[in-house]
Amino acid sequence: MPRIALIPGDGIGVEVVREARRVLEAVVEGAALPLELTEWDLGAERYLRDGVTITEEEFRALSEDHDAVLLGALGDPRVPGNEHAKDILLGMRFRLDLYVNYRPCVLLDPELCPLRREVGELSIEIFRENTEGAYAGLGGSFKTGTPGEVAIEEDLNTRLGVERIIRAAFEHARAKGRGRVTLVDKANVQRFAGGLYRRVFNEVGEDYPEVARDRMYVDAMAMDLVRRPERYEVLVANNLFGDIVSDLAAVVTGGLGLAPSANVHPGRFALFEPVHGSAPDIAGQGIANPVGAIRCVSLLLNHFGYPEEAAKVEEAVRASIRERVTTPDLGGSAGTEDVGRWITERVAQKRGAVSQPPTGA
Repeated sequence: MPRIALIPGDGIGVEVVREARRVLEAVVEGAALPLELTEWDLGAERYLRDGVTITEEEFRALSEDHDAVLLGALGDPRVPGNEHAKDILLGMRFRLDLYVNYRPCVLLDPELCPLRREVGELSIEIFRENTEGAYAGLGGSFKTGTPGEVAIEEDLNTRLGVERIIRAAFEHARAKGRGRVTLVDKANVQRFAGGLYRRVFNEVGEDYPEVARDRMYVDAMAMDLVRRPERYEVLVANNLFGDIVSDLAAVVTGGLGLAPSANVHPGRFALFEPVHGSAPDIAGQGIANPVGAIRCVSLLLNHFGYPEEAAKVEEAVRASIRERVTTPDLGGSAGTEDVGRWITERVAQKRGAVSQPPTGA
């Protein structure tokens, strides 16, 4: 039986995970899914109270006794160094080798697109390399705090890391019937890392002749996601560029409050989290948008082989937007709990036959 660890975290993470859990429990109960949920007290409050981020025993239990994590957000102004986030979130990403950061950006309702023209349907799926690049933490500073300070941030890229994220993007395109994979890079100035990505992209792409491929410089991609986002289907990028273009694509398709993400090592472990941060400026006001976290439930259900239940969650989210049951960031007047309960009730009404766990789940 898959075991899911729930980590509400900090700020609005606590509020949105509460609603995501409500939805997930409704699905589990209604379809009799063999999923077990456990909540973990990890975050800024625990760190400030006990001086502990996460112990080695807790990390082993989290990674060995569970199959996935649903995380709200980590980040608190009372912990300016973000020590707890580094140990918990980045610890899981790097120590569990969650090399795929998958961010689907889907326009759930045409009115949510901020562009002036009508764009029709948008579904841009981004595969961001998640364990290397500029976020590997390599580098240092010299003469810190003086006029002669030097800071070096190294961009680490390995053939293994590049190939596996590119192959993940092509495998997804093939499995989902997507027609094109686009590499986002800056190979005209980053000759070595960019050259590696382009060579591997061309080599791997040869194994998927039914999937078209092209390349875009990251600055041109930022422009094109505003100019003609409907052109793109699956994007693959290094850690830094993937982080940037996925936020832009999320805004083009309605905003960060709607955007889920998955950090995955296929066949091993998965971490699901909404793209937005802990938003301490609105925490505790009951106005945070829970949809990103609820759509993480949909990704989680798909991950464990329950596409019908995942589709019910997505349909309930779309229905909430059609019915204008939305938080202030989308122009509505509903609160976090109002939206979560509405979607939960919609999911409960859509209960169908009892689902059987897929073979090998």
